[in-house]
Amino acid sequence: MSEKPWDGRFAEKTDKLVEAFTSSIQVDKQLYAYDIEGSIAHCRMLAKTGIISGQEADTLIQGLDAVKAEIEAGKFRYDDSLEDIHMHIESRLGEIVGNVAKKLHTARSRNDQVALDIRLYLRAETRAIIKSLSDLRKAIVNLAENHTDVVLPGYTHLQRAQPVLLAHHLMAYYEMFSRDQARFEDCLKRINVMPLGSAALAGTTYPIDRHYTAQLLDFPNVSANSMDSVADRDFAIEFLSAASLCMVHFSRLSDEMILWSSSEFAFIEISDAFTTGSSIMPQKKNPDVCELVRGKTGRVFGSLIALLTLMKSLPMTYNRDMQEDKEPVFDAVNTLKSCIAVYTEMLPNIAIRKETMRQAAEKGFLNATDLADYLASKGMPFREAHGCSGRAVAFALSQNKEIHDLELWELKKFSDMIEADIFDFLTTEQMISRRTSFGGTALENVKQAIEQARKELKTQ
Repeated sequence: MSEKPWDGRFAEKTDKLVEAFTSSIQVDKQLYAYDIEGSIAHCRMLAKTGIISGQEADTLIQGLDAVKAEIEAGKFRYDDSLEDIHMHIESRLGEIVGNVAKKLHTARSRNDQVALDIRLYLRAETRAIIKSLSDLRKAIVNLAENHTDVVLPGYTHLQRAQPVLLAHHLMAYYEMFSRDQARFEDCLKRINVMPLGSAALAGTTYPIDRHYTAQLLDFPNVSANSMDSVADRDFAIEFLSAASLCMVHFSRLSDEMILWSSSEFAFIEISDAFTTGSSIMPQKKNPDVCELVRGKTGRVFGSLIALLTLMKSLPMTYNRDMQEDKEPVFDAVNTLKSCIAVYTEMLPNIAIRKETMRQAAEKGFLNATDLADYLASKGMPFREAHGCSGRAVAFALSQNKEIHDLELWELKKFSDMIEADIFDFLTTEQMISRRTSFGGTALENVKQAIEQARKELKTQ
């Protein structure tokens, strides 16, 4: 199995150390199905254009199907001397069908072959990720819809700021993951371009029909420049960029789940099925799934940086450096898919501690802005009202009270505009129900957002 496709030029055999160093088979062997799919389409195109006969094409296709069956049955033998999945398949094909196997590589190069394989792989995986993100968004909408009556503090700077509906908070993540899904859908347009037929870099002298090959492989577009076709990994970088942004959102959500499940917050309880314990402290229930998702974010970032660094200074066209493109892409795909899957299963099993959240929303002067708004609605300039409310907060702090716990006469110290209706104005329910601006946390807004999300998800 050690014969090289370039043996005619070389007087010495490749050193075994070099064979091991340059081999990528342990990484790229997972592309076997895409490589065979592309080879079958290429074979059919060669027959259609008369470059090989129909009988030769049938023989090659039967042989390729046999190779695929061997790989899937675990009977296929790998050897570093054959470097990559392309040469493994071609070599075994020759053992099965004989000399006609040498015709399969007519009018193509491993350069455009691997470009095709990784596009086929990323197309399939991106479609799967889009579907799984849709399932995740459904899980978020379901959780929001089941808890539209739950109030919690909204935070800025990790300090309690204003009360919001939990459903509103959750729907913020729906928006984030919706953008992620849209990015992958847009990225798919650049992935879904057929490069085969560009050969090594300059195209080919054979009368091939690249558009027919694209049709067989369900590509809507064919790459326009043979040099760019084999040198381009923008689509993979774009995928990794979208994956990195998606992991940012998972990391932020994970951090909130970790905080909210702590004794200090006690807003939620994560199901036992998605937590672990301590080897020494029997009382511990650790949010390890969330922590691991947060940690895995760095792996996906690393994949993006690795590929950007790999490509940043490569001259045209293909360079062997590009063999290193697959491992970061494969790792990012697997990491992201696992994070989506675990969150889609975990979210419906989270217990919401409604009363704890509400109690937190009623402490910490979360109605201070509303006091300023109340005064502004009476005609006081907002900046003046802001200062007035701030003095009321300082006084309440000195009395160890909340603003709404102060007596009317105490509040009137800060402005004669304050009347008895202030106490109803400062309730949590009123604060939430008044925030009716588009995108605000008012219940009707949130219900409309959930309804709109349901419509969006039905179309996917």
